[in-house]
Amino acid sequence: MADVKPFFCIRPDQRVAARVAALPYDVYNRNEALQEVVREPLSFLKIDRAETQFDEQVDTYNPIVYQKARELLIEMLQEKILIEDSQECYYIYELTMEQRSQTGIVACCSIDDYINNTIKKHENTREDKEIDRIHHVDVCNAQTGPIFLTYRSLQSVDEIVAESQKEEALYDFTSKDGISHRVWRITDHGKVETLQSSFSTVSNIYIADGHHRAASAVKVGLKRRAENPKHTGKEEYNYFLSVLFPHDQLLIMSYNRAVKDLNGLSKSEFIDKIKESFLVECLGQSPFAPMEKACFGMYLEDEWYCLKAKDVIRSVKDPVAALDVSILQNYLLKPILGIEDPRTDKRIDFIGGIRGLSELERRGKEDMKVAFSMYPTSITELFDVSDAGNLMPPKSTWFEPKLRSGIFIHPLS
Repeated sequence: MADVKPFFCIRPDQRVAARVAALPYDVYNRNEALQEVVREPLSFLKIDRAETQFDEQVDTYNPIVYQKARELLIEMLQEKILIEDSQECYYIYELTMEQRSQTGIVACCSIDDYINNTIKKHENTREDKEIDRIHHVDVCNAQTGPIFLTYRSLQSVDEIVAESQKEEALYDFTSKDGISHRVWRITDHGKVETLQSSFSTVSNIYIADGHHRAASAVKVGLKRRAENPKHTGKEEYNYFLSVLFPHDQLLIMSYNRAVKDLNGLSKSEFIDKIKESFLVECLGQSPFAPMEKACFGMYLEDEWYCLKAKDVIRSVKDPVAALDVSILQNYLLKPILGIEDPRTDKRIDFIGGIRGLSELERRGKEDMKVAFSMYPTSITELFDVSDAGNLMPPKSTWFEPKLRSGIFIHPLS
């Protein structure tokens, strides 16, 4: 059963919360991160991406970068920009995008639940990205970005959330991208006990977003266990910072694809090969986003197409093979365009659905030859793949809105 506990939180002072809150570190490249930190000097991004404090000659992964992150964290605590709560609490975190809200419980989850697969994964991680966050967490002695988790909704949790939201919010602000953020703190002993007890009945929790942050937090915890001869299992490094959302509130957006070339094929040869597995309809200048599974939009040479997988493909029952991202990979990207491993192939790029179809058109005109709009993976598909002990292809899910970093920080000691 899941071990989901309250924690001593480091968080922004109310007067500066909106300025401190930052998008996740990995949505920016180095130059974009620098521009954001220049725009907002209090942004927590300066800690998550401390290379912004150095010129470009200093490598992103230089040890002095992680040390600088630690210094900045301590400095923000000393200046009371960040404060530490004096008791263990749960928090409620509500995000609203375009009038749709999702509300999660901010807490700490056990690294043992990750290891024993009570917390299930659906993506592989890359070692280089893990190493970066391992160093960041270990040197800062804190987890600075929450892992986005989901669980099958519980009425007992929903009731506490609804009751707590009637109280005055701890934070209430709208970020510059138009997302509304509201936070409540749960200090009532009875509510804390009910939440902890409710989550203890949950058989499985699922990582929605943040696989690298989760894997890194676990490895730091295991490292500290090995280094601590007095280890008891109760230390804070045995837990990682999370926001847990009920499954019925989540929105998964499409994760679109674009490829640089046609693998040596002419346009007509390419389309003829597609027709072996798909029904192809030219839509001219009308942008197309699929409204059903096993259906894809394709933008090629200023024209849109609808590609519908043939019935023999649609009848596949395997939870991974039946994913739209798998169908496109197995029947088009790999056999026709030669994309053997989308995780490493430099000819393919992935474009979050939040950017819209106009971004596919822009890329198709500027630096890509062909682009594909996808039907979003469902939360049920995510559960099915994870429950079967399988992994999804890379870039299968795009969750919106994104959790902010810097609102909740979990100190490891």
